[in-house]
Amino acid sequence: MPIDALSREDCKILEALQENGRMTTAELAEVTNLSSSPCWRRVRRLEETGVIRGYSADIDPRKVGLGVLVYISIRIEKHTEAEALRFEKTVAGLDEVVTCHSVAGGADFILQVVCSDLDAFAEFSMHTLRRIPGIKSMVTNFALKEIKANGCLPISTAAGVDPKL
Repeated sequence: MPIDALSREDCKILEALQENGRMTTAELAEVTNLSSSPCWRRVRRLEETGVIRGYSADIDPRKVGLGVLVYISIRIEKHTEAEALRFEKTVAGLDEVVTCHSVAGGADFILQVVCSDLDAFAEFSMHTLRRIPGIKSMVTNFALKEIKANGCLPISTAAGVDPKL
């Protein structure tokens, strides 16, 4: 579903669910000023079309023993489709890799990695990442402080809808 197909009500639903994915249909209907049945139908349509990809808990990594957050820019040696796919498949199977994006610019991929501590990261970096065939270079950036991490998308802004209407 393209973003321009989202109605003001759809935007309200998406923004409310980003803030609290555990809302009941009745609570969501109240927040969005819709009745329960149309609200439920809209949510189902957003799920079925893949706009809503799923629901998950927002877990504080430090409170579960993952105190080190690292961003790693990676360049690969060969830019063939086969090499890129092999790298993507390999990193997709690594638990420490939270996200992986193919990017344009100074790197080919950017990984977001979590580890319990610096020793665990050193072990992961030296014995797992650096052993992946085809890596030309890696640049590592350690997160020192989390400034903003709620991950809510500006749905109404992207759809050109005034959320206050």
